Amino acid sequence: MAAALGPDQASAFLPLRAALRPRPGQQQRRRRLNKNKKKSWSKHSDIAEVEEFLEDVRLQERAVGGLVSEKPDENLFFVDTGDEVKDLLHNKGKLKPLRIDLILQSDSKVPAPKDILAHQIPNGRKLRRKAEREKRLGIIPRKERLLNARLLNPVVKTKLVPNNHPARDFYNLWSTASPLDKELEGKDPWFLEQTKKKRLKRPHKLNEKPSQVAAIEVIAPGGSYNPTFESHQALLLEAHEVVVKRLRIEEKINRQVAYPSAEQLPTKESVLGELCQGLLVDSEDEEREGLAKADGEVAEGGPIWNAICRNKKTERERKREKVIRRQEQRLKEQKEARRKQQDLFRLRSIKGEVKQFELKLAKRKAKRVEKRKAEANKPRRLGRLRYEDPDLEVKLSDELAGTLRALKPEGSILTDRFKSLQKRNLIEPRIRAKFKRKHKLKYVEKRAFREVT
Repeated sequence: MAAALGPDQASAFLPLRAALRPRPGQQQRRRRLNKNKKKSWSKHSDIAEVEEFLEDVRLQERAVGGLVSEKPDENLFFVDTGDEVKDLLHNKGKLKPLRIDLILQSDSKVPAPKDILAHQIPNGRKLRRKAEREKRLGIIPRKERLLNARLLNPVVKTKLVPNNHPARDFYNLWSTASPLDKELEGKDPWFLEQTKKKRLKRPHKLNEKPSQVAAIEVIAPGGSYNPTFESHQALLLEAHEVVVKRLRIEEKINRQVAYPSAEQLPTKESVLGELCQGLLVDSEDEEREGLAKADGEVAEGGPIWNAICRNKKTERERKREKVIRRQEQRLKEQKEARRKQQDLFRLRSIKGEVKQFELKLAKRKAKRVEKRKAEANKPRRLGRLRYEDPDLEVKLSDELAGTLRALKPEGSILTDRFKSLQKRNLIEPRIRAKFKRKHKLKYVEKRAFREVT
């Protein structure tokens, strides 16, 4: 393939790579090989030079847009006159593009692949026909109409006055009317809500407190650091009643789970009597009762009689039963009509009954309202646990301190706030979660421990 290039072509080619250029004074010795057989062609043929030549040709086509030897001097060089403005002016005063832009331009002769999908428009034929029809009838498209309307009536954006202007007006901070709401006056409230310019009206239920209990309750007078004798004794009595109630509950549970005494323990005779209960029955009495029961079932048309007389009814019997049912239904309707007619004569008594029923409903409603008011300040059942009042913080008579400086604190502020949240129905009653180990501990005896022991 190297022999295919003539001497004129080889002299006209100017390689870019220095490796292809022959060194001066370098003589290449030609190897004499036998190529009269097809097997030795691929073995002794060296096509590396041809591949390098073709690769260099491709490189020049990609980078410069053709062979460098075929390019004119004007495309490869430029005269630097030293004047930047003069160098930039090109073709009758037009600005010449920068050198970096010329370098970045694509001079490749290989065209870029065409993206067919980029030139395809969805429903292109339909839109083209629609545009031709509008042009024929003189209809202005909607986009142009909107654009013209926007150009004729431009939106003027009002510039907000800065709030830190020294000449601004003063207003009452606690008044209901705000100066920031002046821009929203006279506009549609629904539009303001949808555009998030006006806050939504909160339901009245959200402003109600779940409980009317005060967040910080005042303790009893007996809990003071220097209380009176009567108030302190009243607080001690209240704490005593709480402790007594708790002890009664514990005693009741202990009685229920306690082992019975010796007098209450069952004996062998009582155990045997309970085991034989209902087993020892007089056989003669049982036979008599069975015969009497069977006679009653046969006489009264019970299951035995129905089993014996299980014959198919005739058409005449069915018609007779049908007539009887119709007569019973007619009598029932006549009786109901007579009752309604009689009710007309007792309208006064019916009005009295209705009044009595309304009074009863009003009393029930009043009781429900009173009960709801009474339970409004009580803790509700919000979870699986019930609210339990905390222990009373009380000091005994010998623990009282006459001064606030010598007083020792009782209880915990954190526990008090936590219980207050539960009492006001803000959170559900909770207990401390118990730690439960997922996997059992595995004890391993180390070698060092064995050596010590």
